[in-house]
Amino acid sequence: MGSFADFIEDKFLDHLVGKTAYTMPTAYLGLSTVDPEDDASGLAEPSGGSYARVATAGADWNAASGGSISNAQDITFPEATGDWGTCTHFALFDAASGGNMLAHGSLASSKHIESGEIAKFAGGTPGDVVLTLD
Repeated sequence: MGSFADFIEDKFLDHLVGKTAYTMPTAYLGLSTVDPEDDASGLAEPSGGSYARVATAGADWNAASGGSISNAQDITFPEATGDWGTCTHFALFDAASGGNMLAHGSLASSKHIESGEIAKFAGGTPGDVVLTLD
């Protein structure tokens, strides 16, 4: 299960009451070797080895239901050309690099990603990436 980052919670609340409109940009899925926390202070994405966040679009996600949404399509990272370390969490961002973290969550099981491996979140109903509002 994932949770929303402080940044997007504030944007949603401002948008909800009409204070400031928020237009959602393209969402990028990334990995982290530690829990990024809601304020993104612990974020530790892999560096080098062809690591890159993966862009997602609306069609990549199932329709939200019961306060939850998950990926409908497989989300596949580039093949690692170096050691990415042991990834324990995922995070959703509003940019391919830098930008703001929008949400994060724990992986069902941590995975050490080495050169030649391909990290992938399987799609389906539900998919491997699940975000929940309660």
